[in-house]
Amino acid sequence: MADKFTQIAGDFVHLARLALTGRPQDVQLLVHRAAKRYRPMLPDMAESLSALLQESPTRASPLRRASEVPLPVDSDSRLQLLRVENHISFDHELVLTPEIEGSLRQLVAERGDPKALRDAGLHPTRTILFTGPPGVGKTMAARWLARELKRPLLILDLAAVMSSFLGRTGSNLRHVLDYAKSIECVLLLDELDALAKRRDDRGEIGELKRLVTVLLQEVDDWPATGILVAATNHAELLDPAVWRRFEMALAFGLPDTPAIEGLVRSLLSPYYDDAEKWSKVLGLAFKGSSHSDIERALTLARRSAVTTGQPLEDQLRGLLRVSDDLDRKERIRFAKELEASGVTSQREAQRITGVARETIRKATTTQPKKRKAPA
Repeated sequence: MADKFTQIAGDFVHLARLALTGRPQDVQLLVHRAAKRYRPMLPDMAESLSALLQESPTRASPLRRASEVPLPVDSDSRLQLLRVENHISFDHELVLTPEIEGSLRQLVAERGDPKALRDAGLHPTRTILFTGPPGVGKTMAARWLARELKRPLLILDLAAVMSSFLGRTGSNLRHVLDYAKSIECVLLLDELDALAKRRDDRGEIGELKRLVTVLLQEVDDWPATGILVAATNHAELLDPAVWRRFEMALAFGLPDTPAIEGLVRSLLSPYYDDAEKWSKVLGLAFKGSSHSDIERALTLARRSAVTTGQPLEDQLRGLLRVSDDLDRKERIRFAKELEASGVTSQREAQRITGVARETIRKATTTQPKKRKAPA
């Protein structure tokens, strides 16, 4: 028992020291740790501390704090280390797999009723890891979270943080994380693998390895009032310890055919009446492409239609091609969709897909067999 009182007394002295030196983010971190540490022995006090963190009047958005606390900058280049996005909106809604969308909505729901979680001895999810190839929606998902939670999105500019003098990179990283902890926000650490490479990689120097330790400590201590999102295109480069620190990991993949159809519809329908028809054929033509590749191709087609004065459908026909990811059955289906939709003739469908016209004709005219009614 004496040891417990000694520990409490030490924490109280440390708290007073931090408060007197005017370091509110460190005070909040200490209170957060104390709430976790003393919950088993002093649950009422832990509950009160957690409630204080939730109600902290010192937390504000970067816009309101702009005149008080400037964004952190690199000491040499004076470049800002963070990019801030407020009042986020989208030209079109995200098209995600049901699993990823469900997980993101769960995160939002947790923030809607923090008291229920506290009553159960829990805290809302604080740290999330997004993995997947480029252009599959990781950054867009972070923006979606910030929009739904009505919080600013802070994006770490790794090019600015990774100073040519590695000794300052640790300082830059701490400045960014301390600033993000002091406000209610969603912080996105993009290209996490640049900092969190495997510590057994002999090609990395000691200072960079120490950055991993700094990062792991910060992830462990992230306050429940904020959300830390880390994203990487190279999950295989991450230190195994990094994976264990994140409370949730979401793997983003290339969109499947239904997801591509939904994305095409959302991108074309505000400007084009035949978006539904084209979503069927482009859903197969774009198989194996990322969200960003699809959006880029459709945007270029729309621009070309405007600048040349040609119908948009002429530009969209130029996007019809057979993806290497299509098997024979999907090629036949593609050819059938091309003809049935009126997008191309049967001859043109054969040229695009390489499927014989007789095969296309049979696929188009063959009706699915009806099941016999039980006797």
